[in-house]
Amino acid sequence: MTALSINVNKFALIRNARGADMPNLVNISKKCIDYGADGITVHPRPDERHVKYTDLHEIKDLTNDFKKIEFNIEGYPSDDFINRVLDVLPDQVTLVPDPPEALTSSFGWDCEKYQEFLTDVINRFKKNNIRVSIFINPSIKTLSNLEIIKPDRVELYTYDYARNYAVNKTKALASYIEVTEYLRKEFSQISFNAGHDLNLDNLEYLLKNIPTIEEVSIGHALVCDSIDLGLKQTVEKYKKITKK
Repeated sequence: MTALSINVNKFALIRNARGADMPNLVNISKKCIDYGADGITVHPRPDERHVKYTDLHEIKDLTNDFKKIEFNIEGYPSDDFINRVLDVLPDQVTLVPDPPEALTSSFGWDCEKYQEFLTDVINRFKKNNIRVSIFINPSIKTLSNLEIIKPDRVELYTYDYARNYAVNKTKALASYIEVTEYLRKEFSQISFNAGHDLNLDNLEYLLKNIPTIEEVSIGHALVCDSIDLGLKQTVEKYKKITKK
């Protein structure tokens, strides 16, 4: 089974649009958990346009109330981000290379270029018993020095897969299978997550062909589906796929 972690950023965006506490992010997160989610993901940005830093402790307190529910914080590892994560101590931190002004995460790490930087940051989190995942492109060329960097997991950036799925799903997935097979052979201790633009149409094919994916993080599509189906039915539909 693959864990379903729901990214609640877009719920926070709706809340922030009116400058009020509706929807309440903790209540939404609890509903996601009650309806079947295995974890909650957030990606606080410096301008706090989505999740606010003040949300982090409240969501962590919520996930602590459940035995097997994990809290994952995504973000660029600036000094401020690192300190805030260490203050909250989530179950997992996912490091993304996008700059503060980015609309959304749009590429993975160049592990050769950022080897020293990532190694230092990952060590700080691991010393505090936080699992570390790093965002990667579906390309072996960007994955050198992983034996030095030593993340616990890598998150497959699935934008290219989602964009090309309707055209040729076999071809769209080819580079991801190549990367996961390479990592399985060369770095068997590293596990896989996946995320970005995954939805009810393309998720099952991904997990069927790469069943070793430990966790998927889904936010934007899930919020959109909730408008049509309602939150409970939407979470249940995604969970039905990840349980297969």
